[in-house]
Amino acid sequence: MPVSDEKYTRQRLLQVERLTPSLFTLRVTRDAGFRFTAGQFARLGVAKADGSLVWRAYSMVSAPHDEFLDFFSIVVPGGEFTSELSRLRPGDELLIDKQAFGFLTLDRFPDGRDLWLLATGTGLAPFLSILQDMAVWERFERIVLAYSVREGNELAYQQLIAELPHREYLEGQGHKLTYLPIVTREQRPGCLGGRITHLLESGELEQAAGLTLELEHSRVMLCGNPQMIEDSLQLLKARGMQLSLSRRPGQLAVENYW
Repeated sequence: MPVSDEKYTRQRLLQVERLTPSLFTLRVTRDAGFRFTAGQFARLGVAKADGSLVWRAYSMVSAPHDEFLDFFSIVVPGGEFTSELSRLRPGDELLIDKQAFGFLTLDRFPDGRDLWLLATGTGLAPFLSILQDMAVWERFERIVLAYSVREGNELAYQQLIAELPHREYLEGQGHKLTYLPIVTREQRPGCLGGRITHLLESGELEQAAGLTLELEHSRVMLCGNPQMIEDSLQLLKARGMQLSLSRRPGQLAVENYW
């Protein structure tokens, strides 16, 4: 059944950028009443040719204070939603739930000194929102963003990541960020090779960051491929880390994509 008009707003697509045949970014108008915490997601809806609606969850890339909403998507072959979404053009209508959801947010961690953000593919999205929020720079002494893709042309939002440390509102705190791009299927200058799990297990990720993953000081967020998350959790739990829950604070927070 279609969702009631009272639960969503009708927005307009402002911009579409295609990175590869299967990866694209979207910029959409934002309803003045829509509120979210950096790291959360929204349900997006598109109308099919027969008039029915299809809904999927997408993390916001944009900052909570932006006047627009940015999203990062991959086309799933034969996927009911992304097939429709990928056909949209600027000016087309997109439906957005009035409520934001998700718990991949900084309040999952009541303490911590170093924040590690480990992403594969479009799992980068919530971390970009978090990195555009002043709160993360005020809370942590070091921030490591490790972003893994298969091929170099899939590395998205590189200009945004490069300019983040230089934004005026950071007031000299930009040095806290270490960015580690990872490409698994080809050699790319300036990028690490191998899967995140391999780099974790071998210690190469920590070596590249110049920082040690420590039970007392490190807080780790993971988002992306479910297999990466499962394998990474096993490695990190072997170090004594545990998922951070409302009833039991820990060192790990996760969001599965697809």
